[in-house]
This record gives sequence, C-alpha cells and structure tokens, in this order.
Amino acid sequence: MTLWRRARAAGAVGLQNGAWVLPATDAHREFVEGLAGYVREHGGTAYAMETVARDDDGIVARFRAERAKEFAEFAERTGALLAELEKESARDNFSFAELEENEQDLDRLTGWLAKIAARDFFPDERIKDAESMLDRCRRSLEAFTEAVYRAEGVAPDLPPREE
Repeated sequence: MTLWRRARAAGAVGLQNGAWVLPATDAHREFVEGLAGYVREHGGTAYAMETVARDDDGIVARFRAERAKEFAEFAERTGALLAELEKESARDNFSFAELEENEQDLDRLTGWLAKIAARDFFPDERIKDAESMLDRCRRSLEAFTEAVYRAEGVAPDLPPREE
C-alpha cells in the first residue's frame, strides 16, 4: 500500500500487477530507484527499468485520463466553494468564523492544484480551466472578505454595501 500511495502521489500510471510508468526524467529515475530500494530493504524484489513507448501505446492517454479525474474533482470542489460563498452572502452571514473557514478551503484548493499540476506531465487545457476556477474562487473570497470587514465594522475606508 505504501508503494501504491507513493507512486500515485508522484503521478505514476499503473499498468498492471505492480508495474508503474513515469516519464523519463532524472527526478523520476531517482524516485523509482528509491521505491525499488524500499522494496528490496523489506525483502521484496523490484526492478527499475527504462523503456521507450510508441505514440500508439496509449501511455500519454492514460496519464491524461488519470489527471482528468483529478481535475474533475478539483472543479467540483471549486464549484462547491463558490456556491458556499454565494449562499453565505445571500444569507448575510458575514462573520470572521465563516471567512476563516473559506480561507482554509481556498488554501487547500491552492495546494491541491499545485500537486495536480506537478504530476500533469502532458498538460492540456484542463490546467488553464482549473487555474481560472481557482482565480474565480479568489475573487469571490476577496469580495466576501470585504463584506465581512464591513459587517464587523473594521474597515471604515470601505464603502458601505449596496442593498
């Protein structure tokens, strides 16, 4: 399970029966050698090999399919944050507690997108879409923050909210 988690976190694509694939970079070679060493240290057998894939092997498509799942879940979570900000704004629930909760959600989304992007070895338009959604979340949170400061009376330089 440890190997599976480490390989997935690195963005590896599982082929079958414990065979994992990563693009051939120095960092990935070092990572795979480290995994193989871990297996050997624990009494197992592991091999780290390099191979060349043909374009028709579908490997790139498998990498993209794995990232597509992550980007879809990311879009779902950013949509949920936008909906939460809209709901709380409609309820005039402008409190520091609500603001802190939403800031934490945005921080988590920001970190998560960085992790997805780091293992998106064959990027396409999905990364731009995700960055755009994250930017929408930031702008919505900025507006929500201003409303909280107004409601709490700690931003006298902000104009009053229009009703």
